Amino acid sequence: MIGVIIVLLIVAYVAYKFLGNNDNDYVKQRIKGRNENQKKVIRYFCNDDGCFSKRMKDEEYDAMVRNVLNSMDFKQKALNKIGLDESEVNEIEPVHFEGWVFGKKAYARLGKDNIYRSSAYQVSWLFFSANQVYLYQYTFNMDEDGKKEATEEYFYKDITNFSTSSDTEETPQYDPKQKKNILINVDSNRFALTVPGDKFYCSMEQNDYTERAIQGMKAKLREKKA
Repeated sequence: MIGVIIVLLIVAYVAYKFLGNNDNDYVKQRIKGRNENQKKVIRYFCNDDGCFSKRMKDEEYDAMVRNVLNSMDFKQKALNKIGLDESEVNEIEPVHFEGWVFGKKAYARLGKDNIYRSSAYQVSWLFFSANQVYLYQYTFNMDEDGKKEATEEYFYKDITNFSTSSDTEETPQYDPKQKKNILINVDSNRFALTVPGDKFYCSMEQNDYTERAIQGMKAKLREKKA
C-alpha cells in the first residue's frame, strides 16, 4: 500500500511539473497581469514545442479570433463611426477586408498547415457614395487589450488607384533555442488605396471575393474619372 501511495505521489508531481508549470521564462514574464485568454495566446506564440507543451492548436487559436470577430458588428461600427446611413453610401456594395497584421508590434507563428498567424488582426470596411469613398479600420491584439480604430474619406477625383500587394514584414517570433524573440520575414497580402503622396493599407486574405470586390472598385473609379 505504501508503495502504491509513493507511486501516485510521483505521478502527481510529474504531472504538475510538466503539465501545470511548463511555461518558459519569457512566457512567465509576459503573462503577468493578462486575462486567461491572453495568457493562452501568449503561450501559443511563445511556448516551446514538446510533448508536454501547454499550447493550444492552430484551429483553437483561429476559433478564438473568430469569436472576437463574431462578437462585434464591424459593419455597423463602421457606419456609426463615419456618421452615415447605409442608404447614403450605396453607389456600389460595401467592401470588407480582413487578415493577420504582421510587423514589429505583433508575434508570428507558422502553423502546422504552413500558414503564418499573427497576434494582431485587422478588419476594414469601405463604403461608396456618389462622390467619396469612406474607409473604416479596426485592428485588435489577441495577447493584450490593444486596439486601434481609424477612419478616412477620399474624393474619387483624388484617388489614383486601388491595388493589391504582397509585402514582406519583419515580425518577432520566439526562438526556443535562443530563448528570445528573433525577427523573421513574413509575406502578407494587403489592399492599398492610393492618393498622391500616400497609401492607405488594409490587411486581407486573397480569395475570389476580394478579387471581385477590387475589380468592382476599379470599375467604379474608372467610371467616376471618365
